[in-house]
Amino acid sequence: MSKPLTIAIDGPAASGKSTLAHALADRLGYLYLDTGVMYRAVTLAALRRGIDLADEAALDELAESVVIDVVAPTVEDGRDCTVYLDGEDVTWQIREAEVDAGVSIPSSYAGVRQALTEQQRRIGERGNVVMAGRDIGTVVLPDADLKIYLDASAEERARRRWLERRGGGRSDSYDEILAGVRRRDEIDSGRAVAPLLPAADAIVLDTTEMDAQAVLAHVMGLVD
Repeated sequence: MSKPLTIAIDGPAASGKSTLAHALADRLGYLYLDTGVMYRAVTLAALRRGIDLADEAALDELAESVVIDVVAPTVEDGRDCTVYLDGEDVTWQIREAEVDAGVSIPSSYAGVRQALTEQQRRIGERGNVVMAGRDIGTVVLPDADLKIYLDASAEERARRRWLERRGGGRSDSYDEILAGVRRRDEIDSGRAVAPLLPAADAIVLDTTEMDAQAVLAHVMGLVD
């Protein structure tokens, strides 16, 4: 079998999909695309324009009108990729706290998801891409050459996020993070449009007892 040119990695929050996708893309020399950055870009655009995130019609229209592109890093400043919003590099602006707090709202809107799905497919069609998200194998790239679905217990995912935030100097409590993980799981799995679930032909991998290196080694065995 030839090496897959499009790789889809899905899974719930903190399941390790971004870590795997980034490492896999580095190993293969592919573009790493976390589709979450595109929802963040739409959220940033809405905040800048003073659009109420609860206004679904306005957010749908906004997502249709903006052009978002994701390419390999253009600056050596620790970024995984470069994100453009209507031609402007917004790679770091989309990580601001206000965007963090609001991004789950636009991502639940059918019109926003449809508009961004089309833009994600455009990027995926270039090939040599590892795309991570929550509906890549089921919706965005249903014909991806390789589909991986990562999972882990909510408790383990919360522990990982807690360690990550503690390492960054934040003092969020484990219980708060666990509640947030469970709340996000409910939103992602219960939404009417593109709910979180593995594609029928995805390889499901439970990472609860695996570290990042073990997960990468296992998936590289599928790629080579």
